[in-house]
Amino acid sequence: MAGQPDLGRADLVTMLADLSGKPSAEVGDRIGSMELAWLVHLVEQRHDRRLDLTDDQLAAIRTVDDALAVFRTALTPAADG
Repeated sequence: MAGQPDLGRADLVTMLADLSGKPSAEVGDRIGSMELAWLVHLVEQRHDRRLDLTDDQLAAIRTVDDALAVFRTALTPAADG
């Protein structure tokens, strides 16, 4: 997909591993509020832009895969017709 951000599941797992001090293989799929805040911060830094996530988007993030889907949507440039 054109314009797809350079962000994968492994990236998010590595970020969570750094936060927890665990190896990536031991990082669980569930994301708590502290982990979510950490991921948002790191993704914003990595992509040098602010993620304007809605309350609904944030509430929908419960797992690494949820976070990946929301972050990719937020980072993908809108198609200007």
